[in-house]
Amino acid sequence: MLIIVGILFTMGMVFGGYVIAGGKMAPILKALPIEGMIIGGAGIGSYLVSNNSSVAKKGMKGLGHAFKGSKWKAEDYKDLLCLMFLLTKLIKSKGVIALEPHIEEPHDSKIFNNFPKVSADHHVTDFICDYLRMTTMNFDDPHQVEDVLLKDLEKHHHEESEGAHALSVLGESFPALGIVAAVLGIVKTMGSIDQPVEVLGAMIGGALVGTFLGILISYTVASPVAVKLQQVVDEEGHFFNVIKDIIVSHLHGNAPQISVEIGRKSVPSEMQPSFYELDEAVNELPNDLLT
Repeated sequence: MLIIVGILFTMGMVFGGYVIAGGKMAPILKALPIEGMIIGGAGIGSYLVSNNSSVAKKGMKGLGHAFKGSKWKAEDYKDLLCLMFLLTKLIKSKGVIALEPHIEEPHDSKIFNNFPKVSADHHVTDFICDYLRMTTMNFDDPHQVEDVLLKDLEKHHHEESEGAHALSVLGESFPALGIVAAVLGIVKTMGSIDQPVEVLGAMIGGALVGTFLGILISYTVASPVAVKLQQVVDEEGHFFNVIKDIIVSHLHGNAPQISVEIGRKSVPSEMQPSFYELDEAVNELPNDLLT
């Protein structure tokens, strides 16, 4: 929502100031379709040339992601902490054998199904199940597990950031593509050098719209959207960091309450539940989830 507001505000200030200063919109509107086709078409073509299909899809999908923002809200972090509390408590109280049905078939698990939004994300569910499964295979050295977790998270973050990087490079190219459109307009003008001054002036003005449009798209739309997408990727990465910290704390032998408290400290400040909010949420969990 803020992206739309920001774009509309920027356009209003730019074109509003131009009109108030005495500028006329007619030359811009006349040149806009052709200049937009040249710049936009060249941008799309260069985007396809510079990225493989996987990265290109991530960038296009990321546009919607940037507009919607991070999928995880404060309530989701609280649910994640409660989910991890139940799983670690199950291991502590009944052993890893009792955990196996939940991590092998999470969609049939009463524990996972109690938190539908978290369990519906297969990346999060697979991440939890994979690393808890490793603990059942005697891979339970907390330092080794933490190293593997960090490498996995680094790889995941790098892959998720590829779309934002591709859009950022595209945004940086628009000013140069605007110059390309402007040069073509000047070439066209030079071919009509025998025309009256007013005609040549209109043609040169139309050519300059290309430079203007390329810079405007780059610095007010494309590059900011790429930055926003990277912020969303970073925000969603915190969700996995919370899981990592709880699993590592559990492997160090801490009680479930201590492990989820360590995880709570990893939650971004604006999403972080208080100690008492989390304690209340844990105490309100149904008693039959561990049976």
